Formats: sequence, C-alpha cells, structure tokens
Amino acid sequence: MLKQVQDNSDPEVIEMRQALARKFAVYTHAQGEHATGIPELVLYRHTAPSACYPTTCVPSFSLVVQGRKLINLGGTEYLFDGSSFLVSSIDAPIQSQIVEASEEVPFFALRLLLDMTAVQEILGREDLPEPEAATASSQAGGLAVGRTTAKLFELGYRLLELLDTPEDIPFLAPMIQRELVYRILKTPQGERLRAIATRGDMSNKTVRAMAWLRANFTKPLRMEELAGIARMGVSTFHHQFRALTAMSPLQYQKQLRLHAARHRMLADGIDVTHAAYEVGYESVSQFSREYSRFFGQPPMRDVRILRTAGAQELNARTAQAGAHSR
Repeated sequence: MLKQVQDNSDPEVIEMRQALARKFAVYTHAQGEHATGIPELVLYRHTAPSACYPTTCVPSFSLVVQGRKLINLGGTEYLFDGSSFLVSSIDAPIQSQIVEASEEVPFFALRLLLDMTAVQEILGREDLPEPEAATASSQAGGLAVGRTTAKLFELGYRLLELLDTPEDIPFLAPMIQRELVYRILKTPQGERLRAIATRGDMSNKTVRAMAWLRANFTKPLRMEELAGIARMGVSTFHHQFRALTAMSPLQYQKQLRLHAARHRMLADGIDVTHAAYEVGYESVSQFSREYSRFFGQPPMRDVRILRTAGAQELNARTAQAGAHSR
C-alpha cells in the first residue's frame, strides 16, 4: 500500500518552498545529515538517490523541501516530497530511501523531534480548535503523510532563520515549535498524534508497551506480559500493536535486535557470535539467517560494506569542506 498526497501548485506554497530551499543551500554544503544549533532540528542534503536502508523513526515532523523520499513501515509505503510532510508518532524500525535527488536539484529535508509532553500540554488547552475531518487512511498507523501548507513552510523558514542569530534560539525556538505542533494538530494527520498523546487512549497504552519492549528487547517475548503493561487483553493488544506499526510485536522485537547487533558490530567491532548473544539470540545460525534476510547481506559482509561506504563518505565530506574553505 502506497500513501502520498497530490502536488501543491498554490503560488504562495511554491514561493515559501523556494525561499526555504535557498536557506537550505546556505546551511547544507556537504552531503548527509546536519545537526543545528536547535537541538531538535536536523537538516538533510543529498545529491543522488540512495539505496533502501534500515533505520528508525521517532516522534517527529519531517518536511521535504525538494526531492522525494520513500519510507516503508511494515509493508506500508509513504512517499513524500516538496508538497507533503510526514508525521511520526511512534518509535519503530523502518526502511528509508531517497528516490529523487540530483546535483542540480538536491534533496532537502528537515526533521524536528516532537516533545510529547508539549503535545499533551497543548492538547489540554480548552481553546484548541477541532482538527480537520480525518479520513480512515490518515488515521491508520503511526505515520501519516499530509499536504504541506504555506504556513508550515513559513515555520520551517523561521526555524532556519534562527540559525543566523544563535542568541535568539533558547527564547524563540520553543515558541516556533509549539506553533508547529498546534498547526499539525489541526490537520487530519494530527489525529494519530492526538491519540498517542492522550492518556487512557488505546494507542497511548500500546505505545507504553512498545517503550517497555524497546528497553527490554533482549529478553524473551511474552505476549501476556506486554498486554498486561498495556492493560489490554492479548488479542486486543496484538491488534492495536499491528495497527500502529504494521507488524507484530515479535517482528518489532526482531528488528530491534537486528538493528542493535548491527550497531554493535559496526561501532564497537564485536564479532557475529557476541553480537547475536548480546541482543538475545540463542542460536548464531538463526541470527545470521535473519540478519541476511533483513539487511540483504550476511553480517560480516554487511559491516565491511558499511565501513567502506562510511570511509568514502567521510573522504567526500572532507574534500567538499576543503573546496568550500578555499
């Protein structure tokens, strides 16, 4: 299943998107991910399509300025571009791929982490307007794609504009972020965010159990224990979990284990056997089979390829930085 929105040809939207793209060009000379003076804000620049790679989504707002990106959560695909934004209300393993980018028109995107405490605070206000009517598709799953408005592009521009005056960030950035949350909550795509942040809601209870599973993914999975944390029956919990993540709790745990093992081998240099046991596998051969199926390569070969690619990217960034400094 593919979820996307139609192109937005509103002249005001196009003008704000172009202005934001010019700001991106200033702050993202090099390829890849760029941290900013606003701790929750990350900028991205790519000049070529990428392979599909496993990563993790977190509660966040992502805005593509130009180019296209495809995200796969449990078999459901989300395509978003310069006309759309993505809201993630959960922590979950995903597959991500940049499908449109070039030297002439780089892929530009920003991601702003969402503070769920702030979301709850805004939801508690009596003067918060009702959201636009939500369709069944906009409420399904922990991710949602919506059509970007001129106001959302303006808020993105104001965030980047703050980078020019770092002394203003502590005071003004939280105000802009609160307004952004407010704007999201007024959209149909904000409906899932509302559910996740509302205590007592089934989605909120499911997310609490997901958090426990992330913290204890090396332990054997017991559905009764997880359902108990969510205060639901096993069948109801399983249904709610799959509705949010498009996968079962067992599949979710498996992906957490594989991501953690990959990170340990890549970052700390441990071998396959130690990685398998550390993340909870009892059989190294089973670990290797599932790793190969998920990442497309046996563990050690995958790690070697990643290290080589990382070294090449670092060399390219160093060369770019040297060119810009001259």
